[in-house]
Amino acid sequence: MEPSVDVMAVGDMVVDNFIRLKEASVHCRIDTEACEICMRWGDKIPFEFSMDVPGVGNSANFAVSVARLGLTAALRAYVGEDTLGEACIDSLKKEGVGVAFVEKVLDKHTNHHYVLWFGSERTILIKHEVFDYQIPTTLPTPRWLYLSSLGENSLPYHELLAKLLAGWPGTKLAFQPGTFQIQAGVEKLQEIYKRSDIFFCNKEEAEHITRAGPTEDIKKLLVSIKQLGPKIVVITNDRKGAYALDDENHFYYIPMYPDPRPPYERTGAGDAFASSVVAALALGKPLPEALLWGPINAMAVVQDIGAQKGLLTREQLQAYMDKAPKEYALQDL
Repeated sequence: MEPSVDVMAVGDMVVDNFIRLKEASVHCRIDTEACEICMRWGDKIPFEFSMDVPGVGNSANFAVSVARLGLTAALRAYVGEDTLGEACIDSLKKEGVGVAFVEKVLDKHTNHHYVLWFGSERTILIKHEVFDYQIPTTLPTPRWLYLSSLGENSLPYHELLAKLLAGWPGTKLAFQPGTFQIQAGVEKLQEIYKRSDIFFCNKEEAEHITRAGPTEDIKKLLVSIKQLGPKIVVITNDRKGAYALDDENHFYYIPMYPDPRPPYERTGAGDAFASSVVAALALGKPLPEALLWGPINAMAVVQDIGAQKGLLTREQLQAYMDKAPKEYALQDL
């Protein structure tokens, strides 16, 4: 049977409330890249403005991104039967993302996160509602399944997804673990790691997953994650670019695409990167070309508020590719 959807994204959907801070300071340790945002204890802290952005979260961002890039996309997620849940569903509909498998649950609240935004960086306060995660019997077979952030009670859901994927040998899996999935540890999600065709995380997450601690040995991190099962591993490293290890054990370095102006707000850069790479692969592009799609959409999304507003269409992305400087090229690592 031919797949009825190009990409099915699975993961929690949220409303992000952006709070633009005006009085804060950032302190970084000399011996690491770890920084902390600080505000005066016990004070009333002024802020510039706040804004709700519905229909976001790793998986929703992914679905919207691949839809803008010309693929058919759907989302499997839960929301509360409330006004925020309706706003999330309406937002996806406007983007052409299938919402037949977004389930509204009575007496539950739609996930509502708070983004403390200072300069171009942000710290996100997260809380996942406890949903009874199940797989619909009518879920269509997709060409790609993307799995990301879910709540702490989702381990049985991962087991169901692993069994589902075992019956879908032609479906490729892209896995980009969220906070709980990383905290749960590899052993509890080993079937998902083993089934992954491509895996995405950032450098700090890779250090946590592999228990390597702070390290500059990117090759070691890539190899360590690949040994967990994924065929292709991609690790992003903020403004330093990204790194990949393919299924033939070839290492790549992917530079940042030059920013046209300083980033405005960085939420969603990782989702834009991962979704663009997968979209390119789903469109039949070879991995080296697909890896160059990622930084372009990541560059674009940080020029606007939220994880979706700046996402590109395929034509827009190709225009950036066509005018890329000569130094924007894949390199051997």
